[in-house]
Amino acid sequence: MSDSLVYFARQLRKNQTEAEKKLWKYLKSKQVKELKFRRQEPLGSYIVDFVCFENKLVIELDGSQHIEDKENDIERDDWLKSQGFAVIRFWNNEVMNNIDGVLAVIFNFCSNHPPLAPPIKGGGQF
Repeated sequence: MSDSLVYFARQLRKNQTEAEKKLWKYLKSKQVKELKFRRQEPLGSYIVDFVCFENKLVIELDGSQHIEDKENDIERDDWLKSQGFAVIRFWNNEVMNNIDGVLAVIFNFCSNHPPLAPPIKGGGQF
């Protein structure tokens, strides 16, 4: 992971959109099924809006710029899926106007995809 990507992720955390701030209020501090979410997290050569490593879930919020940048979103989603992540996308206005519905989708996903079990101590030897 490049230093410039980490720096850019930090800048994004400091300058969140209103929709990102609103959703983060609900995702932080393990408020969704006691899962830990991170925001503006570098993954490969991308920075994702929110990620839960336990469930391998990425949440992306799309504003009007994504209407014209659909090809990059598809490429990014394909790479994330190839790494085992599920990707859920919401429009910013969905978060701002229907946070309960957005949270229900996230909660339902997390309920149907329980966290991966931690590795067994002892290296799996019998």
